[in-house]
Amino acid sequence: MAEPLGHYQEQRVGVFVDTQNLYHSARDYYERNVNFESLLRFAVGGRRLVRATAYVVEKEGDTSAWPFIYKLSTIGYKVRRMYLTVKETGEGGRPIYSGNWDMGIAADMVRLMPYLDVVVLGSGDGDFVEILDVLMERGIRVEVIAFRETTAQRLIDAVDRFTHLPEIPGAFMEPRSPER
Repeated sequence: MAEPLGHYQEQRVGVFVDTQNLYHSARDYYERNVNFESLLRFAVGGRRLVRATAYVVEKEGDTSAWPFIYKLSTIGYKVRRMYLTVKETGEGGRPIYSGNWDMGIAADMVRLMPYLDVVVLGSGDGDFVEILDVLMERGIRVEVIAFRETTAQRLIDAVDRFTHLPEIPGAFMEPRSPER
């Protein structure tokens, strides 16, 4: 079978996945959960995986994300974790949380740049355009996997390849059957 345009088996690939970005898009638009194993398999596409990193933001003291984090680590991702911080207090004294991996993802891309031929970003955040431009100027192929509904058009226009995540075979986890 022919390789997709721009795919060569000897290419060294780095995969950088903003799990919160994809989780919220999948939940809000499809009422489903992303199958991060299928995403990784598609992102690598028979090429040589150098590193796959999943970036997770969690609430300190909340253990509900642990099974998800463990699963990511067992399917081939290095998991980087960050705790939410209280940014400010909202109406009625409710805390407003902040947690964003954008700078960490960009820094990891720069660190790995000498070892990569391809960068695959799992996020639709337009804030990545500048760092992706730098990578492409250095001869690195850049691919994005995200939801078209929540992906910045300037990100789609900037990269070598954009894949609408629902078009990936097995993109979503199977819904859990109701318990009896």
